[in-house]
Amino acid sequence: MKLKLREEGGYAVIELSGEVDLSCSPEARKEILACLKANKNLLIDLSAVTYIDSSGVASLVEGYQTARKQNQKFGLVGVSKAVLNVLQLARLDKVFPIHDSAAECITANK
Repeated sequence: MKLKLREEGGYAVIELSGEVDLSCSPEARKEILACLKANKNLLIDLSAVTYIDSSGVASLVEGYQTARKQNQKFGLVGVSKAVLNVLQLARLDKVFPIHDSAAECITANK
């Protein structure tokens, strides 16, 4: 997994790529929670993720729950087909705000 952090439209955007599994999901979790602790609205760009396991999904769920408790915005953008299949299996595609792009999400939440 590779992780890149950028800012766009008042949001922190974490771009994940590759495989998000048990070996690297703690790093993703740490970055997600750090952004939320800094009171930033957060988007997770999953367009380049080829695989995600339950530990990766758990990191996303924890981030979403933390954001809700703190009245921050949280969304998933560019969700790859591989990730969407996993989210649909767990019915989390109905829970997470999912958008095609960061720009679309930012516009929708103005």
